[in-house]
Amino acid sequence: MHPLDNVIWQALTTRQARFAETCGCARKFVPEVSPLGGFEKPDDDGYASLARLVRGGTGAVFLDEPYQERPGWTFVVGAPLLQMVGDSSEFDPEKNGHALVELGEADSPEMLELTALTKPGPFGTRTHELGHYFGMRSSGRLVAMAGERLKVPGYTEVSAVCTHPEHTGRGYARILMNGVMRLIRKRGEIPFLHVRADNTRAIGLYQQLGFKVRKRMHFAVLRRSDEGS
Repeated sequence: MHPLDNVIWQALTTRQARFAETCGCARKFVPEVSPLGGFEKPDDDGYASLARLVRGGTGAVFLDEPYQERPGWTFVVGAPLLQMVGDSSEFDPEKNGHALVELGEADSPEMLELTALTKPGPFGTRTHELGHYFGMRSSGRLVAMAGERLKVPGYTEVSAVCTHPEHTGRGYARILMNGVMRLIRKRGEIPFLHVRADNTRAIGLYQQLGFKVRKRMHFAVLRRSDEGS
């Protein structure tokens, strides 16, 4: 299996196992880190194991095929997803006069506020623990950020790329992504990311930065219903 196939499961069984809750053949990030979860196979045993981890709440999964209705689960939202892998980048953010600030626990409230506004994907009180996050400030206010999320052998995901609506159009996402990508490459790893298949603007930027589509996927946010509990 390629490291980026069934990537959430592989992250939670390798480099990010310390963030995992485990039950049978399913694993899920602890709630404060992420709602993402995965299983060895998307079969009855996999969903049953995940149900015991979700415990009446919600979870998010990446699938190779669109979600098919299953007893005991309610489909909340989902969409086609692209997995893209970084190739090369000629853009050098260090030459653009913008200071990248590394973000940490003290910045978590601002990171939560920015991601709640811009919705780049789920972001919790401990998501910043998954890797390095960088931000850009204007008048002391966090207005853009990007960082690392899923990690599997040889690869690290670029994630939480977002800019405050009042500060778009200034190239902040490109600058921040390159900062994250350079750090990943410095460790001898390859950057990758996930993006909604209908987000043409973001896909265009990622292609400019050297990302190429590796595979088409689907994400689904699921709520555990009472049936089958």
